[in-house]
Amino acid sequence: MAVGKNIRTYFQGTWHDGDIPVMKASDHGSWLGSTVFDGARYVNGLAPDLYAHCARVNRSAEALMLVPTVSTEEMVQIVWEGLSAYPKDAAVYIRPMYWGIHGDPTAIVPAPDLTGFAIGLEEIPVAPPSATTTLGRTRFRRPVMEDAVVNAKAGCLYPNNARMLAEVRGRGFGNALVADAMGNVAESATANVFMVKDGVAFTPIANGTFLSGITRARHIENMRADGIEVHETVLGFQDFEDADEVFLSGNLHKVTPVVGFEESSYQIGPVTQRVRELYWDWAASEG
Repeated sequence: MAVGKNIRTYFQGTWHDGDIPVMKASDHGSWLGSTVFDGARYVNGLAPDLYAHCARVNRSAEALMLVPTVSTEEMVQIVWEGLSAYPKDAAVYIRPMYWGIHGDPTAIVPAPDLTGFAIGLEEIPVAPPSATTTLGRTRFRRPVMEDAVVNAKAGCLYPNNARMLAEVRGRGFGNALVADAMGNVAESATANVFMVKDGVAFTPIANGTFLSGITRARHIENMRADGIEVHETVLGFQDFEDADEVFLSGNLHKVTPVVGFEESSYQIGPVTQRVRELYWDWAASEG
């Protein structure tokens, strides 16, 4: 399911125009869910942290017992080849992905002899700075490592995200603020989350129940370098109700200001705005 336009697909050693078929009905990935992917961005000729995203999809493959077949360096080169067909001012979503093809005699465990690989490119605009969202609480939670492959960006985790989104959207919210297995705040249904109180930034500590994002780490590094105090710590829902600012951190839009959580309302505050500025300044100089 493509959500963008001007799609290109890398499959079986070459780039193709369009959203081409890459999986068969009996592939392990389509039948039993052994799919992993990552998401990077190309904006104004820049692809921030592209190497880190390509490296992570290889780690995600290993977490699902798949054998990654493309080195990080080679993957980065393939992506840049594909991006050469887009204008510099295009906003492109970059999605490398692996899936299992064969299974063991039980069919359940992916066989190591063959792993599917593809890269999808599609133009998806970056949301403007004025774009915001709201958060609601959901009864669905983030699992622990013993319950799910939370150490991978795996397709099998996303049905739970969909349940969260459907539940809160039914109550008029744009996204969900999600608890971990212990009842503490973990992240949103689609992205990591930060809150600001008295000029100090806080984000839930990476405790193994959610994927601690590449963009999240970049924001933390940028804020600290800029003199903004940042704490990774245990946070509850009351902390977010009492916050001055809240924003989401994800690859697709980098920074999404939150203007409400249940009955609490927020402004797009100075720290949120500064985090956006710091990210794109970093991307232009080093990313």
